[in-house]
Amino acid sequence: MTAYQADLAAAQELFRITPLQPSLGAEIADIDLSQPLDEATRGALHAALLHYRVLFFRGQELSREQHIAFGANFGELEVHPVFSLPDYPQILPLISAEFVGKYRASTDANWHADTTFRPEPSAASVLLARVSPPLGGDTVFANAVAAYDTLSDEVKERIDGLTAIHDPSVFIQFLDSEEKKDALRAQYPEVEHPVVRVHPETGEKVLYVNSVFTRRIKDWDKAESDALLALLFNQVKRPEFQVRWSWRPGSIAFWDNRATQHYAVPDYNEPRHMERVTIVGDRPRGISSAL
Repeated sequence: MTAYQADLAAAQELFRITPLQPSLGAEIADIDLSQPLDEATRGALHAALLHYRVLFFRGQELSREQHIAFGANFGELEVHPVFSLPDYPQILPLISAEFVGKYRASTDANWHADTTFRPEPSAASVLLARVSPPLGGDTVFANAVAAYDTLSDEVKERIDGLTAIHDPSVFIQFLDSEEKKDALRAQYPEVEHPVVRVHPETGEKVLYVNSVFTRRIKDWDKAESDALLALLFNQVKRPEFQVRWSWRPGSIAFWDNRATQHYAVPDYNEPRHMERVTIVGDRPRGISSAL
């Protein structure tokens, strides 16, 4: 038995795991995330995350300090370049009242993996609901490994060695001066990532382009690039790859950003206040560089 298999077996003993869909997603019960994690619990949660790709929790009344501490169990935490809390820079607030009809329509309400505009995009994210609408406002997660696996052999052969360009230009609209916009462009110029990423821990092949941060296929004609990206963006939308999570205050989603994409459904008209901590990842490797 490998260490990963041992940790996954331990997870079944340490807390109650209820799978939610065949492709991905499990709800974890009988655990209090406000408390410090011992090494066995941390290892079990990490193994469960790799296996189920996104973990869900209910009734977790974490302070901001506890939220940060939980995320830090799994690595260094990012600071978002545009949105962060002044007193808690590791926390990204997502508050619907501040961006009515604008922020949701342009970023969250599109399929994406977090922070792929960075040279080293995030490994995982931990999203906590502070205020949730009584109806609507779900988040849908998709298995980007299954999305790749079910492509035709012809498409796989076509994309396996390709590189895509990513950038954070979607955030420009939220900056109120040219100086800030220029600073963001300078801090985060375009980056190149493989269209098919090899997961650094599982070795699985992952479809690694998304409709928020991916701009084009490197060295391709625009029309051809747009056509291929449209096909790949649509691939993650297939329902058989997805799990849908309905929020309540104190609910948490903890997802592997290297193996999933997600979509925040903008179908609500009452307050929604979420807070996220995001764990620093590594530089994505393509198939050839992983051999």
